[in-house]
Parts: sequence; C-alpha cells; structure tokens
Amino acid sequence: MKKVGIIMGSDSDLPIMEKAVNVLKELEIPYEVHIYSAHRTPVEARDFAVNARANGFGAIIAAAGMAAHLAGAVAANTTLPVIGIPCKSSVLDGMDALLSTVQMPTGIPVATVAINGGANAALLAAEIIAVSDEDLQKKLDAKRAKDAAAVLEKDRTVAERL
Repeated sequence: MKKVGIIMGSDSDLPIMEKAVNVLKELEIPYEVHIYSAHRTPVEARDFAVNARANGFGAIIAAAGMAAHLAGAVAANTTLPVIGIPCKSSVLDGMDALLSTVQMPTGIPVATVAINGGANAALLAAEIIAVSDEDLQKKLDAKRAKDAAAVLEKDRTVAERL
C-alpha cells in the first residue's frame, strides 16, 4: 500500500495533523510525519516532495497557517496529489491560509479541505490511494456505513427524546 506523507509547517499544527493521523491509523494506512517549512526549511521540503514518489508515497497532506505556502511549494515539486489544510491563526481566523492554499496557479493544483480539516484531508488521501487498492476501498466503504449508522442512531435517540 502507498504511504501518505504528512507535512506541517510548525509543531503548532500538530493538533490538526493528529486528526489526520488518527484516520490513517483507523484505516491502517502507512504514513510519515515531518515538520518542514516552505520558508525556513525550503530545501528539505523540496527534497521530500521531489523524492516522495520514489519513497513509496501515494499522496501528501500539507498543513500551514498564515501565508500557507507549504502545500503549494510541495505541489510545485511533485506530481503526486497534494492536499492542503489551511490552519486557523490568531490574526484572520484561517481565511488568509485558506485563500493562500486554494488559489494555486494553473498547472500546480492543490486539493484544499476546510480550515483545520485534518480528518477530511486524511479521508481524501485514503480515497486517492483506494483508486488502486481494493482492500482500502472496502475499509472506506465500511467506515461510511459505520458513520451513517451512527447518525441514524442519533436520529432515533433524538426522535424518542422529543
């Protein structure tokens, strides 16, 4: 199975990325986690992206706040799917990161999830890898069914209560 690369610009992004890691663990998808900054460690970020395919990765999740250039910098150096997570900051509540992540130039796409959307980033990475992995596809189908059953149980509980 292909691995998922998880890169964050700072350890302050760790709570968001832990949500992604938890989903990958649940689905038994191998992953690696790194802190690389588009601005402070550009060589390391570039090297990771350039070598990701050869190192067995099938998708990369990149999270950053404020200027949020990490996902774009990674995408510029690989043709693997890159999923950007804009992280909420204290200044503009993550809108700056959202716009920086989603507004990529033609030819360098970055799939973008919600602000602080670690779980959905991992699910999207899993869906990408599942295109060529039938076992993973079955795990995703089972997860969807389990999530739907949980919602229907809550519906039943609320209907009985009210």
